Amino acid sequence: MSDAAQDGGTARAATPNIPPSPRGGAPGSLDRVATAAPRVSIIVPAYDEAENMPDLFAELAATVARHDLDAEILLVDDGSADSTARAARDAARAAGLARVSVLRHRANRGKTEALLTAAAAAVGEYLVLFDADLQHATEDIPRFVAELEAGADLVVGRKVGEYDKRVISGIYNWLARAIFRVPARDINAMKAFRAEVLDRLTLRHDWHRYLAVLAHAEGFGIREIDIELHPRRHGRPKYSGRGRIIVGMLDLVSVWFQLVFGRKPMLFFGVTGLIMLGAGGLTGIVAVVLRFVFGLGFRPLLTLVQLLVVSGLLLFALGFLAEMIAGLRGEIEELRADRRASLRSGAGGRERPHGRVDPE
Repeated sequence: MSDAAQDGGTARAATPNIPPSPRGGAPGSLDRVATAAPRVSIIVPAYDEAENMPDLFAELAATVARHDLDAEILLVDDGSADSTARAARDAARAAGLARVSVLRHRANRGKTEALLTAAAAAVGEYLVLFDADLQHATEDIPRFVAELEAGADLVVGRKVGEYDKRVISGIYNWLARAIFRVPARDINAMKAFRAEVLDRLTLRHDWHRYLAVLAHAEGFGIREIDIELHPRRHGRPKYSGRGRIIVGMLDLVSVWFQLVFGRKPMLFFGVTGLIMLGAGGLTGIVAVVLRFVFGLGFRPLLTLVQLLVVSGLLLFALGFLAEMIAGLRGEIEELRADRRASLRSGAGGRERPHGRVDPE
């Protein structure tokens, strides 16, 4: 097993005499030593989940063995204050799992960042995002993989049965379908997707819940399967809370703005600027008529004209700047996607994460 801490450093060996990677990686890197890369990478974000580690790895081991699943497991300790990382290592050994990597964030950075950290270290063709609290059954993993093998690019789980926050989740998912036309009734549950999907997406903080939305906007095929949501066994939810409802709604607006205007920001700034310039012009005409036809001088109208015209011109200027930024962003995203694709196809694995190997 390999352990890593994300701190912006470079990868170095935790123990000496580690054999070189079969894919040509540097000795002591996070590359797997196995002769063949697994096809499935199971990604498990965990934050203060030490109590769940024994059950988690025991059930993962049983599922992998029962279905002869060619899989690796990457658990990301997202800045836990308890002994999640050590408990994960001990539980993996007790379960007899060999292809396990425990990566660590020194501070809690969020589920999206945990996903990206694990995805960067994963070598599988398929990535499965699985919660450490075991509210989804490990037996669902082969079902998701089967849908990917059948041709789907991304598979989302639809929670069935009774569970907390069902009403709030229903409203949230209805808004997402209405705004983005996503062919899925539940976008914020268990997911599995091809590794190449992340190559085409830019995920910001807390945007893991919009993975299906962003993938759909890029033209990836989405399928949905029903899954059961089980009660949490230990502890309390870490990536949820009432405050996240407001954050989620604000993120919904942010994602909508990026998808609609992110590529052509002049559509927003230019149209808004034209409206304000037009309103300023009409207000100016009214002010002139009142002054020279009716002999009425109304100074606030002159102030309003100045405000509307100047604001319209500023919006136009911002639109031109935003267009330049959008062009540079598009070029950077294309270069990044090409680099990730070449790393995956040429080196037999995905881009390695930046971080330092954390000794036991």
